[in-house]
Order: sequence, then structure tokens, then C-alpha cells
Amino acid sequence: MPYVTVKMLEGRTEEQKRNLVKKVTDAVAETTGAPVENVVVFIEDMPKNHYGVAGKLYSDK
Repeated sequence: MPYVTVKMLEGRTEEQKRNLVKKVTDAVAETTGAPVENVVVFIEDMPKNHYGVAGKLYSDK
């Protein structure tokens, strides 16, 4: 049973997340041979103040 975690900055719509889950599921099933019913996708929305690049919080951009 493949498990996939997608971490991304907050702000995506439910429709974008729905499409992401469908496409990731299809890609994993196609490449691993796992049935789509066994593919699990976790989405972790990260607040912009929980993410830093080059020593600065993303929320400070």
C-alpha cells in the first residue's frame, strides 16, 4: 500500500487539492502497479510562518 505525503504552503483550493490527489494517485498506481484503492495521499498544508528559505520566514516575503 503506497503512502504519499505532499507538503505545500497553505492557500490551495479544495478543487486544486482534489485534482492533486487524483493525479498523484494515478501516477503512483501506474508506476508501481498498485491498485488505486490502495494508494493513500496525505496533504500537509504548511502556514507561511512555518517555512523558511535563506534564513528568512516565507511569511516575511
